[in-house]
Amino acid sequence: MKRILVIQQKRIGDVLTSTIISNNLKKHFPEAKIDYMCYANCVAILENNPNINEVIVLDEKVRKNYFSLAKFILYIRKKKYDVVIDVYSKFETNLITLFSGAKYKISYDKGYSNLFYTHNVKRIENGTQSEIGLAILNRLLLLKPLIKEGITDYKPKIFLTDIEKQQGLTLLESHNIKKDKPILMFGILGSEWYKTYPFEKMAQIIDFTVSKTNARVLFNYIPSQKEDAQKIYDLCKKETQQNIVFDLYAKELRGFLGLLSHCNALVGNEGGAVNMAKGLNVPTFSIFSPSVDKETWQIFEDEKNISIHLKDIKPEIYQQSTEKEIKQETFKYFDEYPFELLLEKLESFYKTVL
Repeated sequence: MKRILVIQQKRIGDVLTSTIISNNLKKHFPEAKIDYMCYANCVAILENNPNINEVIVLDEKVRKNYFSLAKFILYIRKKKYDVVIDVYSKFETNLITLFSGAKYKISYDKGYSNLFYTHNVKRIENGTQSEIGLAILNRLLLLKPLIKEGITDYKPKIFLTDIEKQQGLTLLESHNIKKDKPILMFGILGSEWYKTYPFEKMAQIIDFTVSKTNARVLFNYIPSQKEDAQKIYDLCKKETQQNIVFDLYAKELRGFLGLLSHCNALVGNEGGAVNMAKGLNVPTFSIFSPSVDKETWQIFEDEKNISIHLKDIKPEIYQQSTEKEIKQETFKYFDEYPFELLLEKLESFYKTVL
């Protein structure tokens, strides 16, 4: 194999998780040139990964314009890939893969997919229990046409430089934050409304955290989310607010990663930030939205990576209601989470990691 392309559009968590494909390919085909296609807002998560030679951006304006997409397909074809692994498998990547000229065109079996791919892999069914999560296992299945055995690298990794780590430390010091007491990053907002734990209860979790740990608290948010972040801050007790460094946030993703690398843990909504923390070996405590598939995204759980999901507590709800119904009534089902149990698990987590 001389040239391989991995395609993973979508969000940061998806893109980071799919790096396990590149990592394993490089281990088994060390001489191969391995490229990775993603959206522009995800490029930073791939920087410095020694298993990726080039990151190729598929812009939205290209995706939405047939003429531009055709030019892009020709650009990909000229690269003469031997293998294309399409993890995303949507219409535009169906076409990119089909006309790539690659001998091996690999993706998931979707019934119609044999029109575009030479190898169509069946996903493991939802509901299957796994210690490492179906998000990992299903991606590794895409390697089976190329690697028959010896796949051992399961965990996504983020590669920070010493300079980036130092910049994170400098940012903390610029706000008079020292490592003489715990530093906790809070993922206060989910990527979607239905992935966001209610503000009032998130504030209560932060109050509880400060009362138990006296930690310095950082909020993970971007400027466009500042209004919502302020609402959560205002809901916290006055004594808690003294420990929150509200205006400390990185302007770019690599800056956030450098900052996160110095935190003792990340706590909050399950999502991309949790996956990034795990990629940096930063302990995590995450709260799943009740409609998010737990079997897929409860990955690498251990004593330092804990999550809480309604399905673990009240599985009967999922026998009575569909995922769509649960999503439509997200906040009703968030109320079903036993709050005292959540705090109990959180306190145990702090005792383990702090």
